[in-house]
Amino acid sequence: MKSENIRLEKQDHVALITFDHPPANTWNLAALKEFEQAVDKVEQDSDIRVVILTGAGEKFFSAGYDVTDAANADQISPLARNLWERIDRFERPVIAAINGYALGGGLELAMACHFRIMADAPKALVGLTELNLGIIPGWGGSQRLPRLVGRAKALDMILFSKTVNAGEALEMGLVNRVSSPETLMDDAFAFAKKLAERPPIAVSCVLKAMSAGDYEGLERGLQVEEEGSVRVRASKDRLEGFKAFLEKRKPAFTGE
Repeated sequence: MKSENIRLEKQDHVALITFDHPPANTWNLAALKEFEQAVDKVEQDSDIRVVILTGAGEKFFSAGYDVTDAANADQISPLARNLWERIDRFERPVIAAINGYALGGGLELAMACHFRIMADAPKALVGLTELNLGIIPGWGGSQRLPRLVGRAKALDMILFSKTVNAGEALEMGLVNRVSSPETLMDDAFAFAKKLAERPPIAVSCVLKAMSAGDYEGLERGLQVEEEGSVRVRASKDRLEGFKAFLEKRKPAFTGE
């Protein structure tokens, strides 16, 4: 996929979406619409099992909202909120490869991903800094940050617009792992390929059940889990998994 602000590439079962809106990979209306198109394409491609999101260049993952497009703010914020939730509820794993600053809406997007790998570099800091502008995190940050790091730490970060580096983010549970800047994308692809080897239907069912629990409550989450159990029981991947176990070999899941 070619567009002005978003690049979509595919490597085996892994899709890579790169934000390329210099200088800070911020989100204006055009970039968001292109991102939506990329997400649509990924969703429609059943061969894709894992998605990686990252920013172009070495300095920014994303600095969030593009203040130069304030004239479209009434369209930008609802679209961003919906897209970030769509990523959070995506039924295939999404990995944020945080290559640089992830601020405001940029960190909010990274937090919507299922996994976060962060470059350990001086120019890689993350935070919800909206209060410096007299506004609040409006694309899910007030809900997703405490879910990841706890209420007290989230309040401290948000109310004082604090940023943290890779080591601090790892310690507080904001990211899953840390890489060197030179190996970040290799590490992200290696992790994605391991995920892609897992049974796609079962992975999707787990993500769907967890999402239902988060958004719709425990009772609904348990119901979706039960539905997933019935679905995987009838799959070829379940047969392959049992057969591989008995034959003491690695299973080859096909997503059927």
